[in-house]
Amino acid sequence: MAHVVDMQGLCAEALALMATPGRRFLAIAGAPGSGKSTTAARLHAWLETQRPGESAVLPMDGFHFDDAVLEAMGRRPWKGAPDTFDVGGLHAILRRLRDDHEDRVAVPVFDRDLEISRGSARLIDQRARLVIVEGNYLLLRQSPWDRVQALFDRTVLIEVPEPVLAARLRQRWQSYRLSDIQIQQKLEANDLPNGRLVIARSGVPDLVLREEEEETV
Repeated sequence: MAHVVDMQGLCAEALALMATPGRRFLAIAGAPGSGKSTTAARLHAWLETQRPGESAVLPMDGFHFDDAVLEAMGRRPWKGAPDTFDVGGLHAILRRLRDDHEDRVAVPVFDRDLEISRGSARLIDQRARLVIVEGNYLLLRQSPWDRVQALFDRTVLIEVPEPVLAARLRQRWQSYRLSDIQIQQKLEANDLPNGRLVIARSGVPDLVLREEEEETV
């Protein structure tokens, strides 16, 4: 059974994980709009105050297929669905990081403003003893996503009510100046169904982080 934590509890769990030998991996999963990136960034920032330079963030979104590839696949309108990511590439990067033989490993980062993944956009130094991996489908119990789960030492699922997710996602798309019709299509045809898939098909995590008021850590 998953252990429910707040942000302070998550920070304590991460710090304890860093105290164990070797490089460790903490996966943070959740539906679109659940706050995975924000949570990972907050956790990383707090760890920097405790053990500077010893943690890093690896976003799953960096492994998006390019729009040209999605067009050829006929999947461009469903960008963000499980089959629109290079899961093999993510698995390979995780293996390189876990092998821990290299001084630094370059990883891709998704540029949301440009809607493209920028290759080798971030370096994870060998000093990083904890890699915080964040993304929607990290705990998904279906091939090929289930291959990556053996590489995580601790897993977290963020739980947020669907109306909150919908409001956050609507606000996100409004910032891109989409019309109400375009936003509704993105929500109903892609974002919310993907979120329901995450909730229904993710494996049991070690920790559950539930929606709560902002707090200081």
